Amino acid sequence: MLVASPPPAPEPNVPRLLQALKALLDRRVVLMEVCGTHTVSLFRSGLRSLLPEEITLLSGPGCPVCVTAQGEIDAAIGLAESGCLVLTYGDMARVPGSHGSLAGLGKGVQVVTSAAQSLAIARRNPGRDVVFLGVGFETTAPATASTIMRAYAEGEGNLSVLCLHKTVPPVLRHLCMNPELKLDGFMLPGNVAVVTGEGCYGFLASEFSKAAAVAGFEPEEMLSAIIDLVRQVHDGPRLSSYRRRDVPREGNASALRAMSEVFEPCDAEWRGLGVIPMSGLAIREKYSGLDAAKRFGLAVKGEPEDCGCGCGCGKVLSGLMTPPECGMYGTVCTPETPVGPCMVSSEGTCGTWYRWSSLGTAAAGASPGR
Repeated sequence: MLVASPPPAPEPNVPRLLQALKALLDRRVVLMEVCGTHTVSLFRSGLRSLLPEEITLLSGPGCPVCVTAQGEIDAAIGLAESGCLVLTYGDMARVPGSHGSLAGLGKGVQVVTSAAQSLAIARRNPGRDVVFLGVGFETTAPATASTIMRAYAEGEGNLSVLCLHKTVPPVLRHLCMNPELKLDGFMLPGNVAVVTGEGCYGFLASEFSKAAAVAGFEPEEMLSAIIDLVRQVHDGPRLSSYRRRDVPREGNASALRAMSEVFEPCDAEWRGLGVIPMSGLAIREKYSGLDAAKRFGLAVKGEPEDCGCGCGCGKVLSGLMTPPECGMYGTVCTPETPVGPCMVSSEGTCGTWYRWSSLGTAAAGASPGR
């Protein structure tokens, strides 16, 4: 059983901000923290347990490992089994496919911490096909794009990329169009906005009348964003920002140029959510020689409705279910024996709930979303 250490004492401004939040509340407000890093930070800082009972927080699909479809995992496993050296970020190795995971394939799989490492590894293995799994949102896609451009320029013929990158705004639109999900607003990932600019989230307020606030990951930033979201619920939706880092509101121009050069939008399958139009990134024709899907003729199998593992990952990722409401949570599905990806990733909702629950297992009496 995992039992997390007690959360630290709140920062000096947190009690004052909590009082300000309580003074604003006159009804239940349902918010979604989209990013897995927010989910972890809310638990680790102790802020989640300090929020007034009128605030319900639901976790969203902002964990890139968690939303990687089972068919994509199976395709990566197939590459390793065929003799390719598959390079992956650590959490991806343990995500279950339909039959096992990458972690059980020994020397056919190597864990890396950056896309750039794949170039050096390909050079050290000149007689072997090396495939890097490009996973993540707009935060990691620029590094994959830069690696592809370098490999293209240097003629690294044995390196290719299985591009599984996805983008955040389309999945938020998908959630807004789901009549089952009753949300007042979104706390949005500041790390994505660092790359894309904050304007990519503007449609939430203008098209769907949802409160929207970009937030960093410190307790004061997150709590300030929650306060502003409650104000928006009263006064009308808009897009606001609460980040300490001084970054351009229009995003990172060089990162955006690299992504535009290498990738084009495409439909993508999200674990448990189905195919979301124009939510993925495909490698452009210019760089097709580095596209593992084309090089090896991969056809990624579509996902079954239950996301392939029989657990509630799809509903958890959509904010329609909290982890303790899944019958597998904390029993057959734990971080040591994960059934679904939400229990595998260090930023997965189920794993975070499990690790930071005061009991270490199902917080069965917890209020939904808190």
